[in-house]
Amino acid sequence: MDLADVALLTSATGRHLLEQLSARVDTYTGELALKLADGLRRRGADPKLVAAALTQLRLRTRARAKFGDFAADMLFTDHGLAQATRIEVAARHAERYRAAGFTHVADLTGGIGGDALAFAALGIRVRVFESDPVTAAVAAANLAAFPEAQVVAADSLSQDLTGCDALWADPSRRAADGRRVFDPAAYSPPLDAILQLAERSPLGVKVSPGLPHGIVPGEAESQWVSVDGAVVEATWWFGPLRAASGARRSALVLRGGRAHHLMDDAVPPLPAGPLGACVYEPDGAVIRAHLLEQAARELDDARLAHPAIAYITSDRANGASPFLTGWRVLDAFPFNLRRLRAYLRERGVGQLVVKKRGTAVEPAELRKRLQLRGDAAATVILTRLGARQSVLVVEPLETR
Repeated sequence: MDLADVALLTSATGRHLLEQLSARVDTYTGELALKLADGLRRRGADPKLVAAALTQLRLRTRARAKFGDFAADMLFTDHGLAQATRIEVAARHAERYRAAGFTHVADLTGGIGGDALAFAALGIRVRVFESDPVTAAVAAANLAAFPEAQVVAADSLSQDLTGCDALWADPSRRAADGRRVFDPAAYSPPLDAILQLAERSPLGVKVSPGLPHGIVPGEAESQWVSVDGAVVEATWWFGPLRAASGARRSALVLRGGRAHHLMDDAVPPLPAGPLGACVYEPDGAVIRAHLLEQAARELDDARLAHPAIAYITSDRANGASPFLTGWRVLDAFPFNLRRLRAYLRERGVGQLVVKKRGTAVEPAELRKRLQLRGDAAATVILTRLGARQSVLVVEPLETR
């Protein structure tokens, strides 16, 4: 995409074409795109506009996972969509700024404007900086309906931020070829350069969820975020944007549109002990935030099934928790391929869900080697109990 494409797509003709295509097409496929392109060109449509519109149709289909219904009215770039914050997570970011009393935020790494949309939707003024001219033009189109948003096509680190009372940054963590970048010094802009700004303004900065705890600045709260079970980001919060409790670590778990928070506090460490009647899998954000003890505090007789593996066990079923997925243990035995195959075949299992932690066994390869046949379904957990690799045959606690 180039600036000419953005101009075509934001023209009256371009907007009309995108509206028509979005109304007619629910799911983009390559075959469908070829048919649409052929039909539009035969009717005399500008080939460059057609190509740009079909690219947007493809990106909008992908963007639904992050932006829901908002995607139907937005423009995207491939890189911008990959980098963009999910709209429900961006809304939580914006709420944190509003709760802290900030009214004018500088978005230092605006991208396609996803985070700025959330700020503006809450009435927070936002100055959006984006160094790439094409991406800045896309952001301006996405934010055109919000007078609270101003897009500046420039590198934010060289700009005067006077008037903004807080900062937000989501540095790019992808190389030019789309591969993920894990070294904070290779972020764009580099993480250290962004963190220097925290010395003069309250700052929130999104980072890779895999960064080690040891590099989190001592004055920051590090929050890990999951959406419907998948860890999507980590964010460092500085100054008044930190949790009022002063927590150093927190987890934000979003499930079914509802938000659940877990903070670090003083609780005894979980002991390790024998496998009980139930086993619990903590949400990924809880695991990343090292908050297993906090998540397990409402369980009776909670303990780790293995001292180094994040499965919690107890002797009886407990109430539902947004931070834990509970399973009833039906059987448990040392891992052995032949024994597992015989066990499942005896029960007519043809559909097998494999969960694992603490083992190198690959679920897809295991299912292939088991060569299962039958109509029944089962779930197994592969993990370690003591020194042994083990199989736990389980069912969700909700089934009874």
